[in-house]
Order: sequence, then structure tokens, then C-alpha cells
Amino acid sequence: MRLYGAKFPLQLHHHRTFIAAKVKWVRDPYLDKAVSKEKDLKQAISVKNQILSSPSKSLPLSSISVLKPLLNLPTTALKFFQKYPTLFTQFQPSASLPLHVKLTPQALSIHKEEQEIHNSPNHRDDAVKRLAKLLMLTRATRLPLHIIDRLKFDLGLPHNYITALLSDYPEYFQVCEAQDCFSDKETLHLELVSWRDELALSEMEKRVAHGDMTNVKKGERIGFSLSYPNGFDLKKKVKDWVFEWQGLPYISPYENALHLNPNGDQAEKWVVAVLHELLWLLVSKKTEKENVLILGDYLGFGNRFKKALVHHPGIFYVSNKIRTQTVMLREAYRKDFLVIKHPLMGMRFRYIHLMNKAIEKPRKAAGGALRSWSKRRAASSINKGEERTVRDKSWKREEDKSSSSSDSEFEDLDYSASEVEDASNDEANEIGFVN
Repeated sequence: MRLYGAKFPLQLHHHRTFIAAKVKWVRDPYLDKAVSKEKDLKQAISVKNQILSSPSKSLPLSSISVLKPLLNLPTTALKFFQKYPTLFTQFQPSASLPLHVKLTPQALSIHKEEQEIHNSPNHRDDAVKRLAKLLMLTRATRLPLHIIDRLKFDLGLPHNYITALLSDYPEYFQVCEAQDCFSDKETLHLELVSWRDELALSEMEKRVAHGDMTNVKKGERIGFSLSYPNGFDLKKKVKDWVFEWQGLPYISPYENALHLNPNGDQAEKWVVAVLHELLWLLVSKKTEKENVLILGDYLGFGNRFKKALVHHPGIFYVSNKIRTQTVMLREAYRKDFLVIKHPLMGMRFRYIHLMNKAIEKPRKAAGGALRSWSKRRAASSINKGEERTVRDKSWKREEDKSSSSSDSEFEDLDYSASEVEDASNDEANEIGFVN
């Protein structure tokens, strides 16, 4: 029986009782750190896949520069490769050819292990089921391919997932042409061939039913896991509302509850259930906020996902790190670590480790350059026969001023970028996350 086609009973309609109180966004340093650790990771893996898609396993630097917008590089291609020399190496095949880029042996080694995971039967079956469940969250059981492309990294799909994965599962998926409900243009969609009852069980229901679908009861009162960062304090009337809201019947995200009053508490609990299930399907239990909002539009929720993020900071967190906003499922993390680590996430952390090695070297080099510069200056002063002592106050004032100026220049080089990011994030926090 197809669950999504059945409407939930009318007696579950509820009026809106949410307290008209501000729910202020409070920074969670642990979850921010979890996001910050992956700075430039998605871009680096995208570039890696682009390079390896070439028959020669290398690409001209100029061709990658043209792809900068597509790859979402934060800087020029040349600067990106210079920043991560442990991942990418530049070379010239011959005197007549332009500069090329390829992967380092260390990066190739990690890639091969990553491919072994993608090619393993267990991972392929798991990826197919998670993608099928994503399509089952929609009313039409299909989504435009460009929406799937936005989520493929978070879903743990291979970059060429249509040919490398989906073509081997014709009983699950088909690519069809359909009208995009927003652009009104005919576009390619990924469609589920048939509804699968065995997959129509949410993570929340699995926990209660211990994985046995026969134990699932409609309308059972299931509450979400709640946690708040230090310094977060809800007003008593909001706490009372959350307590009552948690006691409402749980409607499966694979049910069709769009007929409920969209402004009611029961409808909001269903929307939260859908968003919770969506994030649980992702290997990192997080995705960019823009992806969530766009998917919410295709699910027919409008701005209801956005409201759910504001009303339920104990379930979801929005981080402003690494030049974007990221929606995270709180219960999936313990401090800045995933509670359940997907094998692909293990590979990604190895890429991060390799990338961080590249960042550490320039800092050491800068420190060495400063020491060399100081030695040269001291030697020059001695050679000129300059006789200065600490007691010479006028010299000391000038030297302290010069030394302070030099130190501040190096500090600006090391820290100004992060300080600017944090300052802009603080401003965004105050503007964007107060209901």
C-alpha cells in the first residue's frame, strides 16, 4: 500500500499555538567547528573528479580556470592549487604545452580507496535506497536532475552517479522528461519506478519499532531529540509550548499530510519530521541551507522549512561558517564529531588531513623568513657600527615602534581573513536568525 497517497485523519487538525516570542539564534562552537573543518573540501573533491575524468588524468590550468564558477572555487584556480600542494601538483608536459595540473600520489591513493567504497555492493545498495527514500518524500516521487546534482555530494553519490550507479538499478529509477513546476520548462527528472513499502519507514519510526515495520503504529506520540548549546535559554512559555508540541502524534514523512492546516502545530510537526528524515538520509547529516529551502519548494512546503529551522533550534542548527549557511541535525553530532560516521566521511576526513598539511607549511616558512630577516637586519646594524644600548631611550622608542609595525603586518597576514569571516558571521547571526 502506498503510504504517501493516504491522507491523515481530520481529527488530527490542530490550530496554531506557537508563542509569539523571539527565538534567538545562539552560536554553537562545536557544530561551527564541524563545518569549518570541511572548508574547501567540496571544491577540492570536485576539482579532483574533474581532473580524473580526463583520459590523461591531468588538465591544463587554463581549462580549470574557465570552470571556476562551476566548481565554486573561492579564489583563482592557480591560487587554489598553490594553497593545496599536497593534493595537486603543477607540471608542464613539454615546452610547447601550457601548464597542467594532476593529483599528487597521496591524493591518488585516497581516491582509490574512496572508489573502492563507491564500488562496494553494500555501499551501492545503501546509496540507492537513500536516493529512493528522498524521491519518496516528494508527492510525485520524482525530482529534477539539477536538484539531485545539488545534493549528490551530501547523499554520498559518485560524481557520475547516473552512469556509474543508477543505470544498474532500472527496477528503481528512470530518467524522464517532465515540466519543471517552477520554470515551466521541460527538463530531465529522476523518477522512482514504483513505490517501495519496505523503504517507507523513517529513522524516528525505526527507533521505536526496532526496524520492524509491523510494530509501527499510526499517530504514535514520538518526540524528537532536543539539545541546546551553552548560553541558550528558552522562555518558560516557549518551553511549555515545546513540551506540548513534542506530545503531538508523529506523522511519518512518507505520509501525505498536506491537507492539514499549514498554520497548525500538527502540520509543523510533520514538516519537522520531513526535514529530520531528509537530513538523516545525508552521509554528513547536514547540507547548505539553500538546498533545504529549494527542496522545500519542490515538496510543496514554501517557507515552512525556514520556519521550522527558526522554531526548533534544539533539533536543527544553522551554521554561518565557510562562506555559506549550513543546516545541521543536532542529534547526529557529539560536539564536533559525527556520532555515526559513514565510510565516505572517513575518506573525506583523510582528504582534510592532507589539505591541512599543505596549510601548515607556509606558516612555518613565513616564520623562518621573519627570523632570517631579523638576523640580516641585526648583522647590517653591527656592520655599520651602530652603537645603541637599551638605555638609549630615543632609540628604544623608535625601535619599538618599528618592531610593533612589523609584527602587526605579519599578524594581519595570518589572521585578518578569519577575523573578517567571524565579524561578517556575527552580523549575519543577528540579522538572519531571530524570529
